[in-house]
This record gives sequence, C-alpha cells and structure tokens, in this order.
Amino acid sequence: QVQLVESGGGLVQAGGSLRLSCAASGRSISVFAMGWYRQAPGKQRELVARISSGGRTNYTDSVKGRFTISRDNAKNTVYLQMNSLIPEDTAAYYCRLGINLEVWGQGTLVTVSS
Repeated sequence: QVQLVESGGGLVQAGGSLRLSCAASGRSISVFAMGWYRQAPGKQRELVARISSGGRTNYTDSVKGRFTISRDNAKNTVYLQMNSLIPEDTAAYYCRLGINLEVWGQGTLVTVSS
C-alpha cells in the first residue's frame, strides 16, 4: 500500500516561489502517473499538474509557465516547483497516486500574501 506525504508549503509573498515535495513509501511509484491537486477554501479540488510514468506533463491553464512538475523515481518523490506565485494560488495542495486511484497525501498548505 502506498503512502504519500507532502511537504514544502508555507507563507510566501506574491511573486515568490515554493517547491512542494510528495514522498511516497510502501512501493515504487515509477509506473504510476502522479498528480498535484489543490483546494482553496469554498472551492472544489482541482488538478494543477500531472506527470506520466514516462515524464510527460500537463498543467491547468492558470499555472502554465509558472509551475513545473517533476519526478525522481530513485527517491520515489514528485515535486511541484511554483514560481511567480499569486494570491489566487492560495490553497491546500495534495498529491495523488495515479489518475483514478483514491490514494492521496494529507496535504500541505500554501498561502500567498499580496
């Protein structure tokens, strides 16, 4: 059974950067696509970025050019580099195993101040 633990969230000023990490344990995630999602207060959880097992990436429009998802299979970890942060990026960020699997981390909070 895979467990996911996110880290790297925090408070940052608009224009700043953060790097989120999602460390997996229990088995290798190398064969799985991995996704970063976020949920702002009062809003539905949305997909932010996804990376396939082969390294192909896709992003929601609002973060294109600012966020970069990557993976290090040797470390069993997925990252989300977030640059040029804006207040609208404020949310709890979650990583997810696969595309339709209900395996999530506990989340890490990102707060962007204006």
